[in-house]
Amino acid sequence: MESNAKIFSGTGSQYLAEKIAKKFGEPLGKVNIQRFSDGEIGVEFQESIRGRFVFLIQSTFAPTDNLMELLLMIDAARRASAYKVIAVIPYYGFARQDRKDKPRVAIGSKLVANMLVAAGANRVITMDLHAPQIQGYFDIPVDHLDSSAVFIPYIENLMLENLTFAAPDVGSANRIRELASYFETEMVICDKHRKRANEIASMVVIGDVTDRDIVIIDDIVDTGGTLCKSANLLKEKGARSVRALCTHPVLSGNAYENIENSVLEELVVCDTIPVKKTDGKIKVVSTDELFAITIRNAFENKSINSLFMRSRMRNRRIQ
Repeated sequence: MESNAKIFSGTGSQYLAEKIAKKFGEPLGKVNIQRFSDGEIGVEFQESIRGRFVFLIQSTFAPTDNLMELLLMIDAARRASAYKVIAVIPYYGFARQDRKDKPRVAIGSKLVANMLVAAGANRVITMDLHAPQIQGYFDIPVDHLDSSAVFIPYIENLMLENLTFAAPDVGSANRIRELASYFETEMVICDKHRKRANEIASMVVIGDVTDRDIVIIDDIVDTGGTLCKSANLLKEKGARSVRALCTHPVLSGNAYENIENSVLEELVVCDTIPVKKTDGKIKVVSTDELFAITIRNAFENKSINSLFMRSRMRNRRIQ
């Protein structure tokens, strides 16, 4: 019997959507996304979605065409009488613009939230927002997934003898504290001061890393400058090995060169954004099963609490 849920993808996340749909057990729906000669985008669903739960998978990484595609798909689905329209956004772009931290700047993440709601989205599923409070910018439900669901098994398989987690900045301390608690190990913080975006003025390590196997955890790796500087500093302070696990591989500018020339053992990222090169230090772990389970549970009105690290920790204490 045909499911009442339909999964569609924008062009930017086709590679991931195909894997998610396979894990979910349904083929990707047919949608035609065309571009006029001047670059204007047009969207047309090529099958009936009347009365269906429609899941639209699209990360909003650069260029902004990806965001525009998603907005047009949401609008088209709403006008085609879909029962519910759920935007599945593995990487939520513009999330670094989450507050007015200086005069006369835009709050991009709030603007994007407004556009998604205005277009007609009934729900958003995303992963590792740059700032968790961005969920509050929406007046619709947001399922905010945690990459620890895919990173914890990877870390466990490493079997590092003197595992210590490192936060690349003070803002990441809470995330690192949860992981350190889960693995019952230590944590350190790399406190940095920026001159401007993508440029660090100074950095210090808070905590002892001597003879430790360090795992840096972050949500975004962009140019890799901060990450590589953190790794170098940790090695200088006596760390035995340094590797990094970052959810969203933005990897702009000289990022690939920076990573390859760094002291990092490896950089492990999720497939929320396509990675151009994976034959060096960069490794990719898939989020397909995590998103497929979340889509299934959202469709069947089931809880997703079991997917989070705090649920694992609670189950461990009970056992």
